[in-house]
Amino acid sequence: MRASAWKWKQAVVLRVDLRMSIGKLVVQGCHASLEAAERVRSSKPQVWRAWREEGGRKIALAVDSLGQLIELEKKAASLGIQTFLVRDRGLTEIPPGTVTALGIGPEQGVVVDKVTGNLPLLK
Repeated sequence: MRASAWKWKQAVVLRVDLRMSIGKLVVQGCHASLEAAERVRSSKPQVWRAWREEGGRKIALAVDSLGQLIELEKKAASLGIQTFLVRDRGLTEIPPGTVTALGIGPEQGVVVDKVTGNLPLLK
C-alpha cells in the first residue's frame, strides 16, 4: 500500500533528551503505542478496527524536551485525539515518574499530522 493510500495512523513520540538506550526507547514507545491504542479501542472502536484492518500504521517521532511532549498532548486533546503519556517506573535507566513518550491516536492521518506534522522522525 502506498503511503498516500493510508487513511489511519498512530504517532509515537519519544524524548531524545533523556539519552535512553535503544532498548529503553523501544520499550517506552511500545508502552505509548499500546496504551493509546487501547484507549481508542474503548472510546472509538470503529476507528481502532479500521486502523487495525489497514495494517496498524505507526510513525516514531522525536522531541527534545518534556515541554514539547506536553504541548503535543494538549494539542491532540484539543482536536479530540486520544493520547497516552508514559511515566516510567524508574526501575532501570531513569528516575521514577520521568515522562518518556506519548502515544497519539490512532486517528485519521491528516488529523494526527496537525499535531505532529513538523516533528522529525526518530533516528
